[in-house]
Amino acid sequence: MSQAIQAPITKLSCAGCVSRATKAIQATDGVIEASVNLANEKADIKYEDTAALAGVVSNLKKAGYPTRTERIELDLMGMHCASCVGKVEKALLKVAGVYKAQVNLANETAVIEFISGSLEPKQLQNAVKAAGYQAEIKSSAGSSANQSSSASEHKTKELKSLQLNFWFAALLTLPVFILEMGSHFIPAIHHWVEQTLGQSLNWHLQFVLTTLVLAVPGWRFYKVGIPALLQGSPDMNSLVAMGTSAAWLFSVVATFSPSVLPAGTANVYYEAAAVIVTLILLGRVLEARAKGQTGDAIKRLLGLQAKTARVKRENEWQELAIDQIELGDVIQAKPGERIAVDGEVTDGESYVDESMLTGEPIPVSKKAGDTVAAGTVNSNGSLTFKATKIGADTLLAQIIKMVEQAQGARLPVQALVDKVTAIFVPIVIAIAVLTVIVWLLFGPSPALTFALVNGVAVLIIACPCAMGLATPVSIMVGTGRAAERGVLFRQGEALQTLRDSKVIALDKTGTLTEGKPKLTDFEVAEGFSEDNVLALVAAVEQQSEHPIANAIVAAAKAKNIVIAECTDFQSVSGMGVVAEVNTNQEYNTKVHIGADRYMAELDISVTEFREIAERLGSEGKTPLYAALDGKLAVIIAVADTIRESTPEAIKAFHALGLQVAMITGDNKATAKAIAKQLDIDKVIAEVLPDGKVEAVKQLRTEFGPVAFVGDGINDAPALAEANTGIAVGSGTDVAIESADVVLMRGDLSAVVAAFEISRKTLRNIKQNLFWAFAYNASLLPVAAGILYPLFGILLSPMLAAGAMALSSVFVLTNALRLKRA
Repeated sequence: MSQAIQAPITKLSCAGCVSRATKAIQATDGVIEASVNLANEKADIKYEDTAALAGVVSNLKKAGYPTRTERIELDLMGMHCASCVGKVEKALLKVAGVYKAQVNLANETAVIEFISGSLEPKQLQNAVKAAGYQAEIKSSAGSSANQSSSASEHKTKELKSLQLNFWFAALLTLPVFILEMGSHFIPAIHHWVEQTLGQSLNWHLQFVLTTLVLAVPGWRFYKVGIPALLQGSPDMNSLVAMGTSAAWLFSVVATFSPSVLPAGTANVYYEAAAVIVTLILLGRVLEARAKGQTGDAIKRLLGLQAKTARVKRENEWQELAIDQIELGDVIQAKPGERIAVDGEVTDGESYVDESMLTGEPIPVSKKAGDTVAAGTVNSNGSLTFKATKIGADTLLAQIIKMVEQAQGARLPVQALVDKVTAIFVPIVIAIAVLTVIVWLLFGPSPALTFALVNGVAVLIIACPCAMGLATPVSIMVGTGRAAERGVLFRQGEALQTLRDSKVIALDKTGTLTEGKPKLTDFEVAEGFSEDNVLALVAAVEQQSEHPIANAIVAAAKAKNIVIAECTDFQSVSGMGVVAEVNTNQEYNTKVHIGADRYMAELDISVTEFREIAERLGSEGKTPLYAALDGKLAVIIAVADTIRESTPEAIKAFHALGLQVAMITGDNKATAKAIAKQLDIDKVIAEVLPDGKVEAVKQLRTEFGPVAFVGDGINDAPALAEANTGIAVGSGTDVAIESADVVLMRGDLSAVVAAFEISRKTLRNIKQNLFWAFAYNASLLPVAAGILYPLFGILLSPMLAAGAMALSSVFVLTNALRLKRA
């Protein structure tokens, strides 16, 4: 069935634009008609299906005339298995204007992307309702405490409702089970029933109790399952409804019209129908409890949000709710209090516990000029800070948003599950029908009884709940655990791409190193005083903005050396700097600072420091020299020191089977020295900022999928080019936005944690999928009765119900193990 929408088109300015935009739309497979109007900047599009609309969005973007799109998130209620996911997605994709819909069973949400102005959110809710489920629209402002609290309240109500239904079903089922199964296995109960109740009253009593079980707590299966079956899209509820209905109807006929049935087949199976409903409800209760634990990471993050803050208004301190804080407000945080919003410290000194951001337990010193983040805890002193980010813009809010998006991700491995579950339930129904026919034709007497029991067992054992939960629950727990370790997966798909990496490429400055050069060597020539020379060199270098100059000045200040003024400062391109320093009122010292080539040009020999220069070169340091009034005075080395955690991290990368590469702008000799020191496998040196993308491509060609770690603006293109881009959270916003994974602490141990969690999550998903598929593949034939001819073994429908319920609980429990990763 074709659909028609009107889509807004941007960047139209002339008839030529209209022509190109129209061609881009018409070139899309599945587009029937298209016309673009320059006056209202809209396109009328008639298309065949969702794939066609998604193609239109993509082609317009490539042509340079993108359409405006929107994204909305729904909280879903009533989903229980992978078939439910497929039904909801199909229903949403049928709404005109929707080009992408992604449903997550584990956190019961749907993310829908659609053409702006093509629909009202209510239409999406109605589509979900028509499919047999309920939906509520999440706030467009993103993740707020109130919104998440509302979702949590709904899940709590759902759990209470399930528990109530389960206990009601269990109380009614217990006497049915005792009356029927007790009579079979315990002679005393059999005699008691025969002598007091008799068969007729016994069966009538079972009929009443079982009917109540099916009609009250069991009604949830029928109200969704039967309509789904009639619409030709059966789900797990349909299987339960069919299985229990078959057992109940057969028993009703045996109770009230036994003459209709073949001789010897008038038996009742009320206990099977009642026990199946009760056990599946028990499975749902356990499943709901376990699901609640998968979202613990988000709950903990939400719990970090302060409720009120002490704000200075009209020259007095007032206790205000968080949502009343405005940008620029002055806020006070006393010892032990949570920081309310992101800000910059204006007064006071203290230590702040930032473990919720970085995963590191050691408090960080804060003083005037430092930044503080919402949710962190002020440890001892009092801090006054100015609000710089509030509401959804705070770092904590951004972290919650990132974790939620990652938890709702769909990995490439999920595509296989979707294909299987789309046809699974119809296949199971077909197998159940075939089972009944085979037992009727070839089964021993009473064939009808055997056919019924095995047909019902097939329907019940094959519920695809575990399949639907296998991937999303592992993603939820894995990404939540990662967030606790200071690792944020901005793109959930990075869980899989990171695991597949063959080489990790590391930007040197700020990643392998501290990113802050320090003065490491200062050897003066004979006859010179170290402090005097440092004072003169620092006096010149304070005129420069170069990081090396800053390191020398910082070293002088650290020794409390008084730095004099200098005059006639000049920068000699590619060589060094020169200036005159006022050592006293009568005499100025001329200071030249630069590399060996600068000294050679000045005709100043540096052979005196040859051995020291060779040692510095072997350590990956580039020596500088300073001459005072034309006489060589000192050899200097400034180095960006290796992070303390770097050597151990590189060992860990090797242990994970990864090749380690370093990308740097340093000269080859320096780069190779550092690489040798750190045991790095591959060095790409003398790389200009715009050459990092080519370096990543080179590594991919040589080794395979690349994970690139960087932190600066010039790293953004390389982060985007890599198969997995990993940005250090202390880096720039541009780099973070280009990355797939964000590290909230600067050292490489967080990268190791990201790889470990990625691998353990994917391994966990494989375990879950193996269990879900192997369970169904192995037990379906058993339920159909394949073991009966050889061993006389049949699978009771009651045992099938118990096994089915436990399969989902197993998958959830296995995923929860990731909380210890």
